[in-house]
Amino acid sequence: MRRMTYWSRAIQSHVRNMKSWYIFVTVLFLMGMIFGALIVNTLDPKQQEGLVYYLSYFFRGLEQNSITEPSVAFQHSFGEHLKTLGIMWLLGLSVIGIPILLLFVFYKGLVIGFTVGFLAHQLSLKGLWFASLSIVPQNLVIVPAILIIAVSGIHFSITLVQNRLLHHRGTIYPQFVSFSLLATCMMVVFLGASVWEAYLTPELMKGNIPTFTLSN
Repeated sequence: MRRMTYWSRAIQSHVRNMKSWYIFVTVLFLMGMIFGALIVNTLDPKQQEGLVYYLSYFFRGLEQNSITEPSVAFQHSFGEHLKTLGIMWLLGLSVIGIPILLLFVFYKGLVIGFTVGFLAHQLSLKGLWFASLSIVPQNLVIVPAILIIAVSGIHFSITLVQNRLLHHRGTIYPQFVSFSLLATCMMVVFLGASVWEAYLTPELMKGNIPTFTLSN
C-alpha cells in the first residue's frame, strides 16, 4: 500500500512539474494528426489508386484468413515497439535528442491522421468505423506511452544540460535510473498493445471488412 502511494505521488509530481511539456507534445501530436488528414486531399488519383489496391489486397487476405499468423504478427509488432522505445530512450540520453523526439511525436500523429483520413475519405462512415476497430484501440495506450517517454526524455536531456554543461553540479544517476525504469514500464504497455494488435484486432477487422471503391 505504501509503495502504491509512493508511486502515485511520484507520478502526480512528475505530471505537475512537466505539465507544460505534456500540453506541448499533446498539441504537437494533434497537429501531426490534422496535417496527416490534410495530406490525404493532396494525393493524385494514381497515388489513391495505389493505396486502394494495397488495402483491397489486405482486405482479401482478411477474408481468406491468409494474413500473417498471430504469433508472427505479435513478434513483428512487439519488435517494432521495442525498437521505437529503444530509439526514444537513446534520444532522451542525448542533448541533441530533444528536437528529434518532438519530430517523432509529430510523425506519429501524422501517420495516424493520414491512415484514418484516407479510410474516411474513401469509405466515409464505414471507414471511420473500421479505423475505430483497427487503429484506435491499441493507440489509446501506445500514444500516451510515446508521449510519456518523449516528455521524460526531454526532461532528462534538460537535466543533463543543467547539471553537466551549465552548473556542473551533482549527479544525474538517480534521474537516469528513473528514466530507464519508466522506459521499462512502457515496455510492458507496448507488450499489451502488441498482444491486442496480433490476436484481437484481426478478429475485429474480419467482421467489419468494408467494400472499397475509388473516390473521384
